[in-house]
Amino acid sequence: MEIITQFVRTNKNNTAQKLVTEKLELITKHFDWVIRANVIFKEDKVTYGKGKICEIILSCPGVLLFASADNESFEVAIAESIRDLEIQLHKRKSELQTF
Repeated sequence: MEIITQFVRTNKNNTAQKLVTEKLELITKHFDWVIRANVIFKEDKVTYGKGKICEIILSCPGVLLFASADNESFEVAIAESIRDLEIQLHKRKSELQTF
């Protein structure tokens, strides 16, 4: 799986980049049909949320899966986004098995 990471309105954070790469590699062990992951880290200083945003778009056969989380740190935002994606992947896997 190809992982593309971007940092928007924030400095590059190697810890966050390494963590998201590790988590996405674990996902591909269970869901080997995931093709690509686009990860976008944003920092929103004027926000009603927490300010650290992690958006992940997974490219899979026939569908794009998206998850986003806004929290006080990128690490927590990554964990929330990955958890949401795992739910979507399990649902997609069960849909694929019915065909």
